[in-house]
Amino acid sequence: MPPVATTPETPGPGLNATDFASAVSAITSAFGDPTRREIYLFVHAQPDGVTASEVAERFELHANVARHHLDKLTAGGYLETTMARPSGAGRPSKRYRVVHDAMPFEVPVRHDDVIISLLGKALAALGTERATRLAEEVGLEYGRAMAAAMGDTAAGQRSVRSALHAVADALSAHGFAAHAEKDGDQYRIVSEHCPFGDAVIEHPVICAVDRGMVEGMLGALYGETPVALASSKPMGDDRCVTDVADLAEG
Repeated sequence: MPPVATTPETPGPGLNATDFASAVSAITSAFGDPTRREIYLFVHAQPDGVTASEVAERFELHANVARHHLDKLTAGGYLETTMARPSGAGRPSKRYRVVHDAMPFEVPVRHDDVIISLLGKALAALGTERATRLAEEVGLEYGRAMAAAMGDTAAGQRSVRSALHAVADALSAHGFAAHAEKDGDQYRIVSEHCPFGDAVIEHPVICAVDRGMVEGMLGALYGETPVALASSKPMGDDRCVTDVADLAEG
């Protein structure tokens, strides 16, 4: 889950202005575009949120490009969307705002590996079957929450392709460096990096968390869809591949 954090005006305990800016850069650089850093800080400074048009005007971008950046930040759980009714005639507009008043992250904590190792040992103590079920349930709940943050509240709002790419984008924002692909009739989510590190090799049950995240997001965005882990670090592979059940092209 996103750690606690701070506002640009008051970075908070242990975070000076330089560390704060570095933290923002570290998070957004994972999205592949430094412009997103400035967009996030701009949104964070607007209590009532912003529209894609306002971002496009502020940064001199095409509206579709601005919306792309905002949707990436939303997929990562950093922004949420609401529909605002206009004061006069016209259609409701989608507004993007930060999920929390405080920043949704802090400077990376060096003890993450200790926490993950502790998690793995705790899960292992429950026994494989029970631990796997628990880890997957946590992933499912978090995946549904991630989908809700994207502004999609009912299954079936997205096509197969759109849902899979949204899932991959959200996973990438959480450190998985994921992408969606199709091999023949088989859809899959491929993760080139595991944010849990080598802990998954010693405690493979942790993999059930991200499998649950994929299933939870797909269930919310497209519809109930079984998934299965086809390859992973614990299996001796360099990357993780989650196969998605046969889907009708939408």
